[in-house]
Amino acid sequence: MRILVTGGAGFIGSNVVDGYIEAGHEVVVIDDLSSGSRENVNPATTFYQVDIRSREVEEIFSEERPEVLNHHAAQISVPASVEDPVFDADVNIKGFLNLLEAAIKYGTKKVIFISSGGAIYGEAEEYPTSENYPPQPLSPYAVAKFCSEKYLAFYKHQYGLQYTTLRYANIYGPRQIRHGEAGVVAIFMDNIIEGKQSVLYHFADEPEGMIRDYCYVGDVVEANIKALSAGEGDFVNIGTGIETRTLDLYEKIVEAFQKTGKKVPESLRTPKAEIARPGDLTKSCLRIEKARHVLGWEPKTSLEEGLMKTLQWRLARS
Repeated sequence: MRILVTGGAGFIGSNVVDGYIEAGHEVVVIDDLSSGSRENVNPATTFYQVDIRSREVEEIFSEERPEVLNHHAAQISVPASVEDPVFDADVNIKGFLNLLEAAIKYGTKKVIFISSGGAIYGEAEEYPTSENYPPQPLSPYAVAKFCSEKYLAFYKHQYGLQYTTLRYANIYGPRQIRHGEAGVVAIFMDNIIEGKQSVLYHFADEPEGMIRDYCYVGDVVEANIKALSAGEGDFVNIGTGIETRTLDLYEKIVEAFQKTGKKVPESLRTPKAEIARPGDLTKSCLRIEKARHVLGWEPKTSLEEGLMKTLQWRLARS
């Protein structure tokens, strides 16, 4: 199968590209390298350094004729979307529409769209949150993701363009950068390596930090592979269903350092507390029963195992 992956030089996208290639697919990558890295790009791909908003996108679709569009490219930071909603919408909505227009023009059959279960449900009353809960986005980033889901439904209705939407929890693992909310794993690990104190953002009545659902990128790759042939016209949560407070996450990272033989100074064993930023949610955790039923997918990697794999990758590069 010929698959075009946008954001294929980024953290999650590049891991997905590797998974597709290992599964025997032919992959084309579009990435402007604004947050991705050229070294992440699998050499077996055809790579285009292009902004998804540009006119060059249509030329690429015309040349490559992908059967599937896997859309990972995005402005990924919730705080940045609050600071500049116009830029967020320009990339995350108009950029996506540019891709969809090219897809229908040049015969793409399916879109795998990466949405955000960690953001679009807002401060959900149903917790952990299932796909049945109506999204209540509380940041421009989340609004753009939900809006894009609605555009997909339109393109399917109007043009017959098939799709599967994957609503990610907080994804972590090798190649993760420090930007974006889920980048907290990379931030904490890099700070310890560099001897810097980390910051724990929290709400006034929750001193141990916010609650999140952390899913290992290797498991996410499997979800993207299964979505090639399942979940048509549907949206599915991709997470673990396990809640983790930020302080617990930090302590598990410290434990991982200790297990590798790297001593963490006493001064770095506790992060500095600061009040939550605009757009932050108090808690987010996803129910994943639908992923089991629709995709035949479930996570296999524990948080401790995933953090160790991630840390070993970072230490090898430090």
